Amino acid sequence: MQHPHRLAVASLAMAGLFAAAGVRADILIGVAGPMSGQYASGGEQMRNGVEAAAAAINAAGGVLGQKLKVEVGDDVCDPKQAVAVANAMVNKKASAIVGHYCSSSTIPASEVYNEAQTPIITISTNGKVTDRGLKNVFRLTGRDDQEGVVAADYLVRTFAGRKVAVVDDKSAFGKGQADIVARYLSDHKLAPALRESVTAGEKDYTALISKLKAGGVDVLFYGGYYTELGLILRQAAQGGLKLQVMSGNTSTSAELATAAGPALEGLLFTFYPDPRKAPASAEVVKQFRDKKIEPEGYVLFCYAAVQVYAQALQKAGSQKYADVQKALAGGSFATVLGKVEFDAKGDPRNPGFVVYQWKGGQYDVVK
Repeated sequence: MQHPHRLAVASLAMAGLFAAAGVRADILIGVAGPMSGQYASGGEQMRNGVEAAAAAINAAGGVLGQKLKVEVGDDVCDPKQAVAVANAMVNKKASAIVGHYCSSSTIPASEVYNEAQTPIITISTNGKVTDRGLKNVFRLTGRDDQEGVVAADYLVRTFAGRKVAVVDDKSAFGKGQADIVARYLSDHKLAPALRESVTAGEKDYTALISKLKAGGVDVLFYGGYYTELGLILRQAAQGGLKLQVMSGNTSTSAELATAAGPALEGLLFTFYPDPRKAPASAEVVKQFRDKKIEPEGYVLFCYAAVQVYAQALQKAGSQKYADVQKALAGGSFATVLGKVEFDAKGDPRNPGFVVYQWKGGQYDVVK
């Protein structure tokens, strides 16, 4: 490994050459996700992370003598729109993509990036994201099948003898996770009393709440996104149904708190160890908070994605796909999440999940 000082000097020298030659020296990084629509707070987290990381790297001299430039793509968490965004990113010559948010968008979009030989670093959690053998796909978060087992194990240990329902929103993320939870519960003598699906985007869940009441259900696992979950929590409370609810990793959203109101109290969910508490993120967390941005949810994961890509570029010494892909696959990266390394599939070597609970308008790890 070269001495960092020598790298910096070399970078500055290259920057001087580019400036002298009048070459526009930008490395374009795309961030793609739901920048509008019902999951827009997730897209905002992604954009905040990517833009802050790019700004910090540029302030420190850039990468390979060039500055990072961020291109934002809005897929509204719609698979067709995601493919359109992917094609637009490829046409704009994006050198790498941080995205997408919904697994159902990431899966088809990653095929487009693979064909164009564009690396993608994602936070999507469905198993198929990395199970298809695409060499351009890397993931910073754990998988639904890992997360579902952690959630189900907690339910088995905590709610033995209770009536549990498992409900999903039919999405790749929600149904994938709910199927794993339902299977695990059945294998551990806590078979779901009710297994249902709802349609994402609906506003009225009284039919579901009536079924839960009729079935004597008092524990619910919900596989899906925070928008519908907020409504289910609120409407269950309004219908006088006392429910202990558990869900997955999108439940960090501040929008969930608004949608659910007081019914949010006590919600259990699985997420990664909070990156805001990692020693490696302390300075960056302070910088976000100084700008009145709370780096919750996926902000720091997307910040880390840019760090990973920049370090891979530095290691590769070029933007050539074969070199960068090799650097990503075999590298060890220092990020706000701590050390990041990928396994043969492109999944993180240390995913880790813990159980959190919302109390008094904030969430914390269940001790």
